[in-house]
Parts: sequence; C-alpha cells; structure tokens
Amino acid sequence: MTQHTTPTSRICPNCDGQASAAITLGGRDRNGHLRTITAHCPACHGTGTMHARRTREGARA
Repeated sequence: MTQHTTPTSRICPNCDGQASAAITLGGRDRNGHLRTITAHCPACHGTGTMHARRTREGARA
C-alpha cells in the first residue's frame, strides 16, 4: 500500500526559520540575571514556517 505523505512546510523567507530571538536589554536585575525580551518574526508570527500558496491553473491574465 502507498503511504500518504504530508506536504513539507516552507521556511519563512523573512527570518529563514529563526523565528524568535532573545534580545538583551543591557542590564541585570537584582538577582544578577540578564534582562531579555523575546522578539518574534512579524511575517510568520514566531513559527518559522509559511503556508504554501496555491496557484490557480488557467487563471485569466
């Protein structure tokens, strides 16, 4: 029997799959830990993948 395969997900072209980044704010808190924020890619919303666009065959020009 043939196996159904799921389509491969496309890597986001804006972030190249590195969807989230920890950015230091330049200081430390009272416990000595670095203060960081997490920034997400605005195009893929932090997932690292984009949905494949469907092309319509026979579309009018």
